[in-house]
Amino acid sequence: MVRVPESQRVRDALENAIVDGHYGPGQRLDPAKLQEEFGCSRTPVREALQGLERSGLVRIRPKQGTYVTELSLPELAERFELMAELEGMAARLASSRIEREPLAELGKALKECERFEALGDADGYYYANALFHGMIYDSCGNGYLQQQAHHLRRVLQPYRRLQLRAPDRMRRSLAEHLAIVNAISAGDGETAENTARDHVLVQVKEFSQLVRTWTRLREARADHVHTASS
Repeated sequence: MVRVPESQRVRDALENAIVDGHYGPGQRLDPAKLQEEFGCSRTPVREALQGLERSGLVRIRPKQGTYVTELSLPELAERFELMAELEGMAARLASSRIEREPLAELGKALKECERFEALGDADGYYYANALFHGMIYDSCGNGYLQQQAHHLRRVLQPYRRLQLRAPDRMRRSLAEHLAIVNAISAGDGETAENTARDHVLVQVKEFSQLVRTWTRLREARADHVHTASS
């Protein structure tokens, strides 16, 4: 069992709280209250908030505090489009450059995705999914592409976690993973590229719908709180 660092535990919980609407856009996050909530020291909270700022979920304003960022669908769509191109290129290059051992490890990562999908465990699938994609980046044989893909994936992590909550998304994601692995294993660069690109692009539409639903729920919750306090 891999031990998750305290800062990662706090970050994951805050990611979920933000995408669930528990913390609304523009809301200030009080580090002292977060320390109390998670039962940890100042350092894990600080590191978690810094990680969330790199993802774009929060903004840390000097001498003002940390605030939840407003989600912009157009900006996120642009990032997903770029991620799709990076994923496609990485898969195409990996189809001709991946070594036998990394290919076997990619197959094991796929099996992990299968296991969590069968359990209906979205969080487990999220981590197995990140490992799966990271192996493709690391096998593409292009260091700069590898670096950029990992960076953009970190930026989009909380949003990709959210889209896994769409009905039947894990099952369809798993089928797309299998198609990617088959193409890479066969050395079919064109199919690997197209399949990997489409795997990301399909998430844009689903994510947009989820965010719209999330926004409606968040606004309804805010109206309820306002009415109750009046």
